[in-house]
Amino acid sequence: MLAGKHILTGITGGIAAYKTAALVRLLVKEGAEIKVVMTETARRFITPLTMATLSKNPVMVDFFNPENGEWNSHVSLGLWADAYIIAPATANSIGKMAAGIADNLLLTAYLSAKCPVFVAPAMDLDMYRHPAICRNIETLKSHGDIIIDAETGKLASGLEGRGRMAEPETIVAHVNSYFEASFSGMRALVTAGPTYERIDPVRFISNYSSGKMGYAIAETLAQQGADVILISGPTHLSPMHPNIRRVNTVSASEMYEECLHLFPSCDIAVMCAAVADFTPEKQEENKIKQKTDLTISLTKTKDIAAELGRIKQDRQILAGFALETENELHNAREKLKSKNMDFIVLNSLNDTGSGFGIDTNRITIIDSDGREIRFDTKPKTAVAKDIVFHIQQKLKEITDSEL
Repeated sequence: MLAGKHILTGITGGIAAYKTAALVRLLVKEGAEIKVVMTETARRFITPLTMATLSKNPVMVDFFNPENGEWNSHVSLGLWADAYIIAPATANSIGKMAAGIADNLLLTAYLSAKCPVFVAPAMDLDMYRHPAICRNIETLKSHGDIIIDAETGKLASGLEGRGRMAEPETIVAHVNSYFEASFSGMRALVTAGPTYERIDPVRFISNYSSGKMGYAIAETLAQQGADVILISGPTHLSPMHPNIRRVNTVSASEMYEECLHLFPSCDIAVMCAAVADFTPEKQEENKIKQKTDLTISLTKTKDIAAELGRIKQDRQILAGFALETENELHNAREKLKSKNMDFIVLNSLNDTGSGFGIDTNRITIIDSDGREIRFDTKPKTAVAKDIVFHIQQKLKEITDSEL
């Protein structure tokens, strides 16, 4: 599964760094292209020459090469990588990652990474179970990072217990497992952002949607191999992944036409856009001048999710969103049923950290089989991973039912 994948490997300063040589060797054997970034302290445990020889690429430690001034761009590394493995991840580096501290190249690459990040902790047993470390690891999980738990065994201190970095074979198995569950060869349709319903040349009806949730879902699907068509309403956001093709729309009717045209060729559709329910019955050609009173007649827009649900084939996955302010579960269940979706993502404006224009969300996934899966408040990038994982489970159910 790793053939042709770009894997960035980060080494922090712990005795387990010697194991990363074997890890890189295994990744190269799997056909992956490897770039290694090390902290200054990691150089005391394993040499850059060793890692450069094994990875077949120069090793990066500093932000620039002091001999020729060549810049090591953390942004470019974050865009290049299909996966970022940090092994070993020391207590110090885990703490900095959780706090967003960027005082070396490895950490700035972590903060810039658009790909899944695998973290393999390594430290003494008392450190590993310290409440501060446990809290930091939970923070990384909330960011969507994949923690490869430390193993139990003899430690460098002479003690025996939990804290050994996972074996290289175990780490490779985790990364392989992630990409095996990928969407390679599949096409996904994602809608995002608001729509603008024109009143006259200078005014429109819209909502507060920023598009962040839809864009995060599109990025996550693309990272896992899907060819993504992102049908976007007006937003300042730009997709970063090369597997995403953005289709710009403005009004609900434009988004409807694009979705209806593209959905039949897609395996997955996630309706995340906040599409206007109503549009002005008449759109004025000239600016409406100030009047004492003004009445604007509205007419219903076409229901995109309902139409896609009507034409959906058995092998297609259709998911939608329900943003509610009252009777949340009841309204979401009604929407799920009436639009023939496979599952619906409920979020409520009554929940702190949930809704339009912010970087976090709190969701409940309601499945067509009646299940409710509740999640804590998380960054929208982490929420996107939860939603995409549920899509994987639904696809697996379809595959299993055909066996």
